[in-house]
Amino acid sequence: MISHSARRKIRHLRVRKKVFGTSALPRLCVYRSLRHIYAQIVDDELGKTIVAASTLSPEIRKKIEKLKKSQAAALVGELIVEKSKAAGVKRVAFDKGGYAYHGRVKSLAEAGRKGGLEF
Repeated sequence: MISHSARRKIRHLRVRKKVFGTSALPRLCVYRSLRHIYAQIVDDELGKTIVAASTLSPEIRKKIEKLKKSQAAALVGELIVEKSKAAGVKRVAFDKGGYAYHGRVKSLAEAGRKGGLEF
């Protein structure tokens, strides 16, 4: 029997065969742990992270103490939008990391779209 995390990795690898971040269209990848959520915009051609944000980012860490996890994910989405605008990124390819488009992942993505990122 394959563990839940191993199945997620298989799903993520299947998606990563198709989703590749370029300098024209970088990849917005999401990682979700039990307590935190992380998002970063990556240029896979150069192998570099352009911007990153998470619930551990000092800009929002104090704000999320009393919030639910999906609300905290929305704040991470807003923060990644702010940072991406400063870096000049307007369009991204969304890589949900093998997770279902539901809950925290959906909340982060919708906040990103609402802030002006095009997926």
